[in-house]
Amino acid sequence: MNNLGDLEIFARVVAAGSMSSAGRELGLSPAVVSKRLRRLEDRLGTRLLQRTTRQISLTEAGHGFYERVIAILAGIEEAEAFVSRRSALARGTLKVSAPTSFGRMHIAPHINRFMLANPDLAINLVLSDDFVDIVGDGYDVALRIAELSDSSLVARKLAPVKRILCASPLYIARCGLPSTIADLDAHLCIPSHNSEPWRLDGTDGPLVYRPSGPLLTNSSEVVRECVIGGVGIALRSTWDIGEELAAGKLVRVLPQFEGSRNVAVHAVYASRRFLPAKIRVFIDFLADLFGPTPYWDKGTAIESRGDHAIEAERDADARPIDPVL
Repeated sequence: MNNLGDLEIFARVVAAGSMSSAGRELGLSPAVVSKRLRRLEDRLGTRLLQRTTRQISLTEAGHGFYERVIAILAGIEEAEAFVSRRSALARGTLKVSAPTSFGRMHIAPHINRFMLANPDLAINLVLSDDFVDIVGDGYDVALRIAELSDSSLVARKLAPVKRILCASPLYIARCGLPSTIADLDAHLCIPSHNSEPWRLDGTDGPLVYRPSGPLLTNSSEVVRECVIGGVGIALRSTWDIGEELAAGKLVRVLPQFEGSRNVAVHAVYASRRFLPAKIRVFIDFLADLFGPTPYWDKGTAIESRGDHAIEAERDADARPIDPVL
């Protein structure tokens, strides 16, 4: 049992980011925590953590060990809950990473309903457009709006993402409508906040267009407000501008083109095995909330592109690449 306790201390230190924080959570002094970690490393014959006066970080061996330890601890938690007939209850703290705008618009408004349904669960929702290390930074689950590539992490597809070219009626009245991609060269286009080119799917297949214009920003929300305000044409996700499309504040430009169909909203987590109830109920909640035709695409005159097969695609081993907001 002491060995098991050492594993729990190690997992808490990684999740908390410091020995003192982990000690407070466990009711142990930093000295005891440090001693138990040294004992664990001595028993394994390898260093798991790099320690400095300001922070700790996982070694390469520590990363692999941590992934396996949290699976073991989750399995024990589930076993204890099963024996006590509380296996369906979500308990503890759920640490979630999500993109800033998406989290503000499509997670925060629904948190109250989720928490009322899971009163024994605390939520730590961290909004950031940075690519977080799910294991190393102690996250239970991260939402990614991206294309995915193979990895040891697990991803569940929650909703399709439709990205369209759009502009305000004010801009269209002033500058007219483009009819071809080449026409965009004569228009004011607002580049994406991450300076990525526009990867589009059209009737003749995929193409890449690199917009240029007098406005550059590192904020996705600035791009959003500027296209609504009439600055120019932008490529935006319908989850971001659905209300403006429905209200006529924005109109679609070049409707024969849209963003890559491979982009979707995914929940990414460390392991499919021994998935803790707190992670499972949160992912299920979002999957039911968004669905194959998300609510932000309803009533916007944006037709579904046939993502009814989403259920068959939701579970796949994957790791997100550069996020697309």
